[in-house]
Amino acid sequence: MPTQPTRQPRPGSRQKPRKRVVSPQRRAMYRRRRAVALVVVLAAVSLVVFCVYSLGRGVADGVSLLRPTPIARESVPAPKKTSGVNDCGASDVKLSLTAASQGVPVGGSLDFTASISYEGTSSCLLDLSDVVLTVSSGDQTIYSSDSCPADPNRQLLAKTSDMNRTSQKMTWGASRTGDQCVEDQNKLPKVDRGTYTAQLSLKNAHKAVSDPVTIQVQ
Repeated sequence: MPTQPTRQPRPGSRQKPRKRVVSPQRRAMYRRRRAVALVVVLAAVSLVVFCVYSLGRGVADGVSLLRPTPIARESVPAPKKTSGVNDCGASDVKLSLTAASQGVPVGGSLDFTASISYEGTSSCLLDLSDVVLTVSSGDQTIYSSDSCPADPNRQLLAKTSDMNRTSQKMTWGASRTGDQCVEDQNKLPKVDRGTYTAQLSLKNAHKAVSDPVTIQVQ
């Protein structure tokens, strides 16, 4: 039986590629893989965004913790009188201030003793929270101990030997107070080297002042 000649492609002609037939099962599998890959990518992006946001919040919170927190100054209500004894005035008391040292290093602290002697004719009530320590440089007030409200501490002064004198310790952290209350003096700005003057005064009795005390910040 004669052999039929093999049909050769014409010169210059291209053979059409055979189409790849994909079964419906494979198509469904590909779609599932794409969906899973998309979910993984979205989860990774969400995780990165969450980490960046959390890190930013953590840094912001850390910086805010390092800053001193100012406390708005509020007046402490005066305690109600339970007797007919009057408050001490400028003519009833004499204030004196003694420093533990005449000098203090920059950033250090200096203790004072505030003494109040009774010189009146009838007993009176003195609120020790009204005794104010101020530190000045020239005409400028640098520090005032009443920049933060204090709890009332009323004491009865009279002519008797056990009631004619009282005192309290007061500390200056070589710092500068402002318009807002900062409880911790270590968080206040420190003063520079120089000569400063410390003095006591009595609230609501401006004529009651102590002799000034000169302090050197070195």
